[in-house]
Amino acid sequence: MKVELIDSMGDDLSVVNAARVSFSKESKEFSDKDEKLLNYLAKHNHWTPFGHCFASFRIKAPIFVARQLAKHQVGLCWNEVSRRYIDNEPEFYVPVSWRKRADNVKQGSSDEKAQLMLYVQFCLDNSIPDVTRLYNRLLDSGVCPEQARMVLPQSMMTEWIWSGSLAAFARVCKLRLDPHSQQETREVAQHIAATMHHMFPKSWRALKNAATD
Repeated sequence: MKVELIDSMGDDLSVVNAARVSFSKESKEFSDKDEKLLNYLAKHNHWTPFGHCFASFRIKAPIFVARQLAKHQVGLCWNEVSRRYIDNEPEFYVPVSWRKRADNVKQGSSDEKAQLMLYVQFCLDNSIPDVTRLYNRLLDSGVCPEQARMVLPQSMMTEWIWSGSLAAFARVCKLRLDPHSQQETREVAQHIAATMHHMFPKSWRALKNAATD
């Protein structure tokens, strides 16, 4: 999986000045007073000043991860590779290990590794080559890409550009960094969070602290 920052706009001072414009005020340099303002805004859920900073990411992840993240809509834009238009060789995600089902929740997994039977491992090892051959044979038979893609599994890698405000990505990370979120989805959220913290350190810290209060 891969998360790459491709564009951004604004900084911590942008958030401060978006708030201060209500009083026709402006900060020229970021100060301790401005940091207190950020903390106040985050704590009391005044999210609009955080909506004036933006980031765009190009993300590569398996379809099952993408579909979880695509549920987040507010303040975000999403454009994805379409296999209606392309028919290049698909790429697949293979986990390092398989996790057992968690006993105490209806969804999710435990930290314990599942031990696969030899036959199950054999089927796994052959499933991706088999489905790739089937996909290519459908294309060779003249089947259109938008139908041939139906045989491809959720483990297929996809790519998308995901753009949104500082406030929107803070909401995404608040939910997807939760321990109950799927591990693979948390990995993408961790990359986004690290990038946003680097670009907007004071604002991101304020939003994160407010989320854990």
